[in-house]
Amino acid sequence: MSPERTGRTDRPDWPATEGSATEGSATEGPATDPGAAPVEGPGSGDPGRRPGELTFRETLRWGWRQLTSMRTALVLLLLVALAAIPGSIVPQEDVDSFAVGQWQEDHPRLTPIYERLGLFSVYDSPWFAAIYLLLMISLVGCILPRLRVYARAVRAKPPKAPRNLTRLPDHTSYRTQENPAEAAAAVAAVLRKRRYRVVEEGEPDAAGDVVVRAERGYLREAGNLVFHLSVLVVLAGFAMGSLLGYQGGVITLVGNGFANNVTQYDDLDSGSLWSPDDLEPFAYTIDEFDIDWYRSGPAFGQARAFSARLSYTEDVTEDTPEKSYDLRVNHPLTIGDTDLFLIGHGYAPVITVRDAEGEVAYSGPTIFLPTDLTFASFGVVKVPDGLDTQVGLEGEFYPYYQFTNEAGPSSLMGEAIDPRMSLIMYTGDLGMDSGAPQSVYALQRDGLEPVLDADGVPVRFDLSVGEVAELPGGLGTVEFEGLERWNRIQISQTPGKLVALGGVVAALVGLLGSLFIRPRRVWVRVRPAPAGGWGDADGDGRDGGEGRGEEGPTLVVVGVLDRSTGAGGGDEELQGILEDVRGPRVRDERNEETA
Repeated sequence: MSPERTGRTDRPDWPATEGSATEGSATEGPATDPGAAPVEGPGSGDPGRRPGELTFRETLRWGWRQLTSMRTALVLLLLVALAAIPGSIVPQEDVDSFAVGQWQEDHPRLTPIYERLGLFSVYDSPWFAAIYLLLMISLVGCILPRLRVYARAVRAKPPKAPRNLTRLPDHTSYRTQENPAEAAAAVAAVLRKRRYRVVEEGEPDAAGDVVVRAERGYLREAGNLVFHLSVLVVLAGFAMGSLLGYQGGVITLVGNGFANNVTQYDDLDSGSLWSPDDLEPFAYTIDEFDIDWYRSGPAFGQARAFSARLSYTEDVTEDTPEKSYDLRVNHPLTIGDTDLFLIGHGYAPVITVRDAEGEVAYSGPTIFLPTDLTFASFGVVKVPDGLDTQVGLEGEFYPYYQFTNEAGPSSLMGEAIDPRMSLIMYTGDLGMDSGAPQSVYALQRDGLEPVLDADGVPVRFDLSVGEVAELPGGLGTVEFEGLERWNRIQISQTPGKLVALGGVVAALVGLLGSLFIRPRRVWVRVRPAPAGGWGDADGDGRDGGEGRGEEGPTLVVVGVLDRSTGAGGGDEELQGILEDVRGPRVRDERNEETA
């Protein structure tokens, strides 16, 4: 279709909302009196007030507007993302206290600075909480006003028609034998069938035209409304989980059990409104642990899959029947409102320390924590009593021991094919008598001294399963008796997870609606056709319309605006409306023009 036939122009007369100036007049605003005294500043009745000076109330209003602006929300969102970077780089206390201790030993100068800044517990630090709280307030302040706007848009009627529909990107006109009221009613009926919200002006307007205005695509505004509302739902879900939920971790030896009690957790992070009474009264025992290893390929030596066979009781207070479950990664066990996840595993060498008379001073499986994918692990043994002095043993465990001159001792893979330990001995004060809490996975070396041999080198014990080494100074012996396995279980309650999930799903649905629904507006002006034509330079009365094969006393002008593009795109919709109004005649005429 040529530009002459479409009637498109480079500067369309865009319609505004209902009640705006659409009859060619300027937008009306509140009337002002140039001679009136200013409300604020000099001349306002407050001679001591300087220009631009704000009262306390005005300052609060200005601050609130700045905080709840979308620009501020985006800046705060960026700050949250930047503030989370240290939490990903620096070891966190609530995730891996052992790694924190190792980092602090390796960086003694930076440790005091990091502790003051709260970088070892970023997400619990006051500065991160302040940023997060400001972001929540800003988002709520941004969203609530928009909810009102979108709610009004969903209920709004189509706006009034522009006077000159030929300035719209897509428009056409035709003549008909029907009178203006009948022609307008016919177009309105078609628009209703095409799912438009239609308003028929009962009486001709000031220009003498019978006007029909219609709009569809309100679900786009509903999508925006749902999306913004769902953001608040997601925030509420996260708030519920943070305040009413908890997350804890426990390392359980295979063959041993766990009862859900606060004292049994290795670490526990709970919400401010959570109570220990909210704990489910369950208990479990790890009966078996199965693991499959990669034995070839680039992932050689790494775990392919692993699972723990659990026997559990849902309520120990009521003696409920025992059940079993295969706990695997990403396949949690749900007991009531509590979820149990299998998140890790490792080795626990069975170490026995005896005094010079052969009496046992320490014995049992000792948990070593993996340091790499080959399960080379680090652990300590603390012997505060039973020997002539307090003794600490610190070292590494290698499931499949190998030694090279370049790398020294290491593990070839994670499977325990040739397990060995290498321990260094310390004596002195373990710091356990002070009553201060300390990690069971690291030694406090402040009061300890390494035991040296005659060459001044720290004494090292390299042990295979079943081997015994003599402690220097006749203190006794240390024996590597055997090897056990342990599993790390994460136990959590997240009350708001379904609320947050529902909010995320609703946000996706609303976003899809706002992206793919195309809102369109249609205006129709019907008037008696004056002699010699109307609005056409050639005087043929068609104004670039499609009704070339019909003459009549009534002129119908139809304009379409595709609001998703704002500059055309309504051609197909316009032709579809004409075909429904005038029947196959339009297609025949278009085919004649094409031919």
